[in-house]
Amino acid sequence: MENNKKAMYKLTYGLFVCTVKDGDKLNGCITNTAVQLASDPNLISISLNKANLTHDILKKTKFCNISVLSQDADFETFKHFGFQSGRDVNKFGEDYDKENYYLAENGIPVVTKGVNACFYLEVKQMIDLGSHTLFICQPSFMTVLSEAKSCSYEYYQENVKPKPVKVGETPKGETIWKCTICGYEYVGEEMPDDFICPICKHPKDDFEKIVR
Repeated sequence: MENNKKAMYKLTYGLFVCTVKDGDKLNGCITNTAVQLASDPNLISISLNKANLTHDILKKTKFCNISVLSQDADFETFKHFGFQSGRDVNKFGEDYDKENYYLAENGIPVVTKGVNACFYLEVKQMIDLGSHTLFICQPSFMTVLSEAKSCSYEYYQENVKPKPVKVGETPKGETIWKCTICGYEYVGEEMPDDFICPICKHPKDDFEKIVR
């Protein structure tokens, strides 16, 4: 029996926008790691990649909000918060419609478009996990925003993410490897074993050669 890392895709995940604030800087990223850990006290964990600006701001400020993405969320929401870095763009700038979010009492945005619930969280503990930090948080407020079903990772893969359309070679005959998570393309015959997608931070195992 082979060791197939795609078994990780069979684990059940929801999808969320984790938003933060540092001074005047508002930011957010897509995550699939918000999980309830305990009910008394009510604790929710979030694991964020250390390469993300959202990670750095949350580690500094200890406060964030979580917006639970529903099956009404469109691909543009995933692109906006997941396929670009807040180090390069203002995710809550003029190009993001103010009708898509509101500022909560803690000053942190809550995304409302394609969202069915939200949580205001305070970090109580941080655990270093190597590539990620695990933030254990306690909600100060939570509410339901719609009755739409939550968007699972599987639903996103099957119904939201566009299907690959490009061939596996460039006009120069170079091989293309496409990230199955965000669509980023790496050009080269072989990928380095330690390659990390610059957009979604997933490893080489999440890339595949695109063929006609």
